[in-house]
Amino acid sequence: MGLATSEDSHILDNAVWAALEGPQAPFAEVFGLARKFATEVSPFGAIANHNDPQCWRDMARLVGAGGTIVLTGKEINVPDDWELMGGGTGKQMTGDNVLGKADPEAVELGLGDVPEMLDLISRTEPGPFMPRTVELGGYVGFRIDGNLVAMAGRRIHPPGWIEISAVCTDPNYQGRGFGARLVNAVAAGIRADGEVPFLHVSESNENAIRLYEKLGFRTRMRGNFKVVKAPA
Repeated sequence: MGLATSEDSHILDNAVWAALEGPQAPFAEVFGLARKFATEVSPFGAIANHNDPQCWRDMARLVGAGGTIVLTGKEINVPDDWELMGGGTGKQMTGDNVLGKADPEAVELGLGDVPEMLDLISRTEPGPFMPRTVELGGYVGFRIDGNLVAMAGRRIHPPGWIEISAVCTDPNYQGRGFGARLVNAVAAGIRADGEVPFLHVSESNENAIRLYEKLGFRTRMRGNFKVVKAPA
């Protein structure tokens, strides 16, 4: 059941849908024209067409009465019977010409590192990160004196593209270039898998935007994310 497309549409306009119907289908919970990640993997979900009432009805069935979901995309038109709980805008940046660079000092992170990863996330707040997010793969980090001080990894994976996410550094270790090195390391892994890196960043995070532009990422579109609550 494919995404409705037009000549001027792009797979990254509704990247979560493309991911959950494609490479990340094993992580998907499905009802009709609605998809969501398993709750402990990610809070994100998607519908095939934000202008189709049936898609919203299917999402309501999927999340349950009063359930919440985080939606992202180029356009999100929330029906009147849904409650908007929060949201914002950001930049979707693509790395078509970003090759990345492997970093021998970056260590792979897995399930055994999750408690430390969640602790770092809680202190830096780069965005949603759940107990099973690490299963999406490609997470690497830097340790100093055994302590995890910086990390980054992969999240949304539509065909041909992989999102770099959870880029964060302990406040006590910022300014040492760890973020740039980790983004390059993750990008190199994505390229090695034959995919193209992309990422999302808040419009207000000017420092991160400058960093990503310096690394070769370019803004593709202004994206939206909305936290919405299904009718009770």
